Amino acid sequence: MSARPHVLVVEDNQTLRRLLEYRLGKVYDVAVAENGEKGLEAVEARVPDLIVSDIMMPVMDGFALLAALRSDPATQAIPFIFLTAKSDDLSRQKGLRKGVDDYLTKPFDVDRLITRIGQIVQRSQVYQTKLNAKIGRDFSDRLLPKEMPDEPGYRAVFFSRPKEDGGGDLFDWTRAQDGSYLFTVGDIMGKGLQAKFYAFSFLSYIRSTVHAMLRETLSPAKLMTRVNEMLIQDAVLEETFASLLIMRWEPAKNRIIYANAGHCRPILVTPDGPGLVEYSDLILGLDPAATYEDRQLTLPPGSALLCYTDGLNEQVAKSGAMFGEGGVALGAQAALAEPQPVHSLLSWLLRRSEKPQFDDDVLVFWLQRLAAAEARAA
Repeated sequence: MSARPHVLVVEDNQTLRRLLEYRLGKVYDVAVAENGEKGLEAVEARVPDLIVSDIMMPVMDGFALLAALRSDPATQAIPFIFLTAKSDDLSRQKGLRKGVDDYLTKPFDVDRLITRIGQIVQRSQVYQTKLNAKIGRDFSDRLLPKEMPDEPGYRAVFFSRPKEDGGGDLFDWTRAQDGSYLFTVGDIMGKGLQAKFYAFSFLSYIRSTVHAMLRETLSPAKLMTRVNEMLIQDAVLEETFASLLIMRWEPAKNRIIYANAGHCRPILVTPDGPGLVEYSDLILGLDPAATYEDRQLTLPPGSALLCYTDGLNEQVAKSGAMFGEGGVALGAQAALAEPQPVHSLLSWLLRRSEKPQFDDDVLVFWLQRLAAAEARAA
């Protein structure tokens, strides 16, 4: 059940203030203040979804309260309803010019006020949802690559579908001077715009770290250690925790060297069956002394490496249990021979899911070494 909208009533008349607190409190979460100055203190303690305020009050009147709130970017968009004994057009016009959402003249019908609050809060929530979705899409556009590496004998496919405004999934790649590629697949702990913001900031750290260290090392483990140090030392991101997979792909040697900081374990899919890439170390942001290790694997002809975020393995199947790594591996095996393997994998999972859509963000990276015949045809 979602929380009730929080409404602040600012009214100097004690009887009316108590009446509004009682009547509005049946529908909304209500706080009260006796003048504009106390109202500002209440807003500082908890930002309301809407303010109902008298105009004529001692210490600080309603217009001064509105002006103070509109001058602060953190509070300037709070919906505002004025209550006043004044019925002259000058007061009404002044309130509307200053951005008041409604203006009720005393005496007024409390039921009408309750209905109007609901309409304004709903409108504000719809606007905020659309704004959050737009911001989330803007972040996603910056977090995700526009193209993928194109190497003879290989197929590299990337897919991402954020849930609503998205969370903290991230993916990036860069090409080193020796012809190898560095891939990063990560997940910031949390949901929604906050996770998306931290993912954006975190990816900036990763990119700067990788590019700064490319001349020194191509070791995923050394890069991971440095990213962990920076994450813990940074004041903004010091309480951010992230799982991260860094891989160095060497197409000429059909080899992948990787370090894993608590991320979903990749799946190596071969014609003989799927297998987990077992190794994983501590997630980032927990221990400044954490160490990471380089491991390597070879991609045989006709095999693929599947990397993903937890939107896949935590999806609930029709059995009521999560797919887990085993379920994702079965889907990957079924998709190996398909012309669109990622689409086939996701369709395979959804056909067996409790719901017809994914419950979380979905991010998939599929790196496939083509069989000899396919490579020649390509």
